[in-house]
Amino acid sequence: MGNCCSDVGGGMTAIGGTAPSTSTSNQNDAADWYFKSHGIHGIFSQIELSFSATSLRDRDVFSKSDPMVVVYIQERDGAFTEVFRTEVVLNSLNPTWITKYTITYQFEIVQILLFRVFDIDTQFHNVEVKMLKLEEQQSLGEASCALSEIVSKPNRSLILDLVQREESVPSTHSQHQGKLTVHAEECFSSKTTAEMTLKCLNLESKDLFSKSDPFLVISKVVESGMSIPVCKTEVSKNDLNPTWKPVFLNIQQVGSKDCPLVIECFNFNSNGKHDLIGKVQKSLADLEKLHTGREGENLFLPTPVGHDNQNKALKSKLFVEKYSETVQYTFLDYLAAGFELNFMVAIDFTASNGNPRLPDSLHYIDPSGRLNAYQKAIYEVGEVLQFYDADKRFPAWGFGARPIDGPVSHCFNLNGSSNYCEVEGIGGIMMAYTSALFNVSLAGPTLFGHVINRAAMIASQSLANDAKKYFVLLIITDGVITDLQETKDALVKASDLPLSILIVGVGGADFKEMEILDADKGERLESSTGRVASRDIVQFVPFRDVQNGPSVVQELLAELPSQFLAYMRSREIKPCS
Repeated sequence: MGNCCSDVGGGMTAIGGTAPSTSTSNQNDAADWYFKSHGIHGIFSQIELSFSATSLRDRDVFSKSDPMVVVYIQERDGAFTEVFRTEVVLNSLNPTWITKYTITYQFEIVQILLFRVFDIDTQFHNVEVKMLKLEEQQSLGEASCALSEIVSKPNRSLILDLVQREESVPSTHSQHQGKLTVHAEECFSSKTTAEMTLKCLNLESKDLFSKSDPFLVISKVVESGMSIPVCKTEVSKNDLNPTWKPVFLNIQQVGSKDCPLVIECFNFNSNGKHDLIGKVQKSLADLEKLHTGREGENLFLPTPVGHDNQNKALKSKLFVEKYSETVQYTFLDYLAAGFELNFMVAIDFTASNGNPRLPDSLHYIDPSGRLNAYQKAIYEVGEVLQFYDADKRFPAWGFGARPIDGPVSHCFNLNGSSNYCEVEGIGGIMMAYTSALFNVSLAGPTLFGHVINRAAMIASQSLANDAKKYFVLLIITDGVITDLQETKDALVKASDLPLSILIVGVGGADFKEMEILDADKGERLESSTGRVASRDIVQFVPFRDVQNGPSVVQELLAELPSQFLAYMRSREIKPCS
């Protein structure tokens, strides 16, 4: 087993010692460990893209065009790399291609795709598509989009106008290029999750002066025979007859109900070298039968290498106290049902940012066009989230400044209006931000409570109207907040609403208090009245920590889909509701 589950630093919490939430997102710690240890973060879904077209140009003289789609993906340097080709459909101006392209959808990244349609000349019809030289084929047009634009459509279909590459300005000919329809389907044949409560009786004691501290690790067996951990329980201290908290297994995750699973019972050791008490190998179908028949299964210990004896059967038994199956909807299911993410932003205008007219100010607008930290955060986060907001009208506020001839305001409309707070698109936020710098006086102190309460009010009103909306507030700040307890109170209250809060810290200030607000270490926020937040809704990242590493967007948005799903599941909101 090695250090698969824990190390000294991780201790009991790494095993799963924290209390479970109302969602399944924090209960399968072994799966989380496995993916993160392999450098995998965020929400990843396999998406199948299928293609059809209408009214393509006829480039052949004696027959119709023979079209093929070629897919390219934009790399970090802006260049496009070819990743896929469909088959050739003969003699058709309205083709539907059979071959599908599978791509990994990553929520926190803008994945730009380019589609080019070619007419394959008759002399090449016997050549494999991957061997075709595209420069020898005639172009029928091209189109591009972000993958987010496709999956955020209610029917997951996006219709694109095909244009010729050389036509930088639309002309009368561009309308005759035809249309390309791209449809997305999530590759997730089973969304059924099995919930199980497991217990053991008569476990062997592995400790000299006390009883064992047992926990279970459930692994799936892959074709190579290797076991991959997919779920584990918390540690049950000093207990030879433990009953663990429920565990959740997605049936797709383990392959099927008939795929073998290895359930190992370990005695926890703080040095990470956990003792194997015993194990069983059963499928989910077998475990369901154990529950139905109220029977136990004897644990066994593997026979040492070189011995011919069978595995050593133990008196210890595993029981399935509870077994049930439910459907767990994915983030993309909610998008397909019409749910939206609505973007909001609040910007720190306190005096600690420095005089905006001086180059050393965090708010300095560089005449060369180089973005400051505030502009970068707005652009990069907004660039991702805008695709999930249908009307692209974004509430935008400032705080910690004194508007002309007015008192210090801790939540003012960035557009200067006294009646409405929305601006048009990411460009509208950038313009309002730049304009506000020359129309307010930077002041202080740094207070978050007002803007959080304002965002919470909008989310609350939307909830009362049964709107299919989830709100995301981006707060960009340079300093230490002076209303920490008031902010905690506002966040605890907001944790019951369809709202997540992303905080970007810019400059060189001490952001320890921000890390307190981001409850990644498992401790939920508590209000001044003793009420505990129902879920973690804050994600914080210092801008300086991610400038030379992963982008601000990836760091900030990594938890957002999970927070969205935690809210929907805690409220038992289904995509079809």
